[in-house]
Amino acid sequence: MKLRINIIIIAVLALQRCAPTEPETPLVKADMETTLIEESFLIEAQELIKIIDRPNIKLVDFRKEAPYALEHIPDAVNIGRSHVQNDNFDYNGMMASKDQMEILLGDLGISSEDTLVVYDDNGLCNAARLWWILQNYDFDQLKLLHGGLTSWKTAGGKVTTNIPNPEKSVFKLTDNPSMKFYISKEDVQANIGLNTTIIDTRTADEYSGKRQKNGALKGGRIPGGINIDWAEAINHNGDKKMRSNEELLDIYGKLNLADDEPVIVYCHTGMRSAHTTFVLTQLIGHLNVKNYDGSWTEWSRFDELPFEQDTLTVIQ
Repeated sequence: MKLRINIIIIAVLALQRCAPTEPETPLVKADMETTLIEESFLIEAQELIKIIDRPNIKLVDFRKEAPYALEHIPDAVNIGRSHVQNDNFDYNGMMASKDQMEILLGDLGISSEDTLVVYDDNGLCNAARLWWILQNYDFDQLKLLHGGLTSWKTAGGKVTTNIPNPEKSVFKLTDNPSMKFYISKEDVQANIGLNTTIIDTRTADEYSGKRQKNGALKGGRIPGGINIDWAEAINHNGDKKMRSNEELLDIYGKLNLADDEPVIVYCHTGMRSAHTTFVLTQLIGHLNVKNYDGSWTEWSRFDELPFEQDTLTVIQ
């Protein structure tokens, strides 16, 4: 009898393994037709703790100098927004040249063979800008610390006030960079009214024209732009990590994008929209995204460029 019961149990298990399973609900909505890709540029704090002592791991703290001086991850060098902008313009925020980036990183003791781990304290907004710049110059050896300095401390990572003094190194980028996530104002203008989705990643007040940030010469937006605040993609009032893939697909799914449909993103100076570029390409898997480098700061300065505005501007 015992043998017979065992045979029956084995037969039932076999049938369960062979029976067709109910299809899982897809993470990607059918009308988006996108494919999620591996989050290869994100690193969790626990993972960083395991590899931080490797000689080829170089840490970049992308925050203002004052909070960096108060505490930072040991051996992290400090980079600010002004370090990664091109000063050969009459306005701030434009992407640093290839030569600038080579000198900057080399002077900080980073070589072309190193892997950069970049962090900040504002949901990777600053870190994503550095990722975007280096991606345009075809440098892939970098990670963004998910959750930033907060996640590092929560995981038990050490912090220090000691400022490192690294020896200079040689950092070289490719001679003919792809500029794969970059778009100029001329190309943005040429795409207005075509089969291109334009995403304005600023706040609703900036989008409407109610708020005009310093650096812009007028309030408003690029015609046809759809407003999705960059901060919607992170747990802004929580751990400042990226939202889940399901949540991100809900946020951007309303755009009904085909996976190769051209998308242009912009903000005030290309910082916040660099973050959205990261989300769309690396977390959702959209294939054709360009970040407008000059963004509204540049666009607002040229009277011949079209713009829209809903309300009276308050300069802030």
